[in-house]
Amino acid sequence: MMKRILLVTTSANNMNGHPTGLWLEELATPYILFTLSRFNVDIVSIKGGKVPLDQWSIPIDILPIFKYVKPLLQNTKPISSVNFLNYDAILFCGGHGAIVDFPNNPYVANLILNMYRNRRIVAAVCHGVAGLVNVKDEYGSFFVTGKRITGFTNEEEKAVHLADRVPFLLESKLIKEGALFYETPIFTSHVVVDGNLITGQNPQSSLEIAETIKQCL
Repeated sequence: MMKRILLVTTSANNMNGHPTGLWLEELATPYILFTLSRFNVDIVSIKGGKVPLDQWSIPIDILPIFKYVKPLLQNTKPISSVNFLNYDAILFCGGHGAIVDFPNNPYVANLILNMYRNRRIVAAVCHGVAGLVNVKDEYGSFFVTGKRITGFTNEEEKAVHLADRVPFLLESKLIKEGALFYETPIFTSHVVVDGNLITGQNPQSSLEIAETIKQCL
């Protein structure tokens, strides 16, 4: 049976006065690899409708193949419409918008818990890892406690001069909730696998996390 993968994106276009949205590479690269691998791929956003893009993720010399993906973001379904039973893997894509509207979203939390409990792949890249924040299991424990995880680091946040704009520093928050946080030098590809949980550190990890998901399916 053909594998089905769900890509989840932000609907937030503003972060404390700073224009933001989806970091295009973090969706486009996995989408292209998955479709070339003959997987079925669906895209949803938090609210549905048009997905806001971080303009810094759309360089003047944007790859033509990325332009193919952009029309798929014009009228997405909302995350509330998703039935986890339809998917073998889920990937939470990043961009600073994700740190705004992924945490504390009940649909995000339910998807993560249901997919994980049923031994389906839960993956997140860069700020998409913010979807894991504040998620608690049926015993009231943080989902990330004791799990090996990576994500956009404090040093990377400082390097892009947004440490004072984000609602919280992702690395610090995950560590506070009990995660075993692993990182490599800033802006280098890095993926951490802990059972059926797969996380990527930054945009540079987009291809590696997609390849890792493919290998695990």
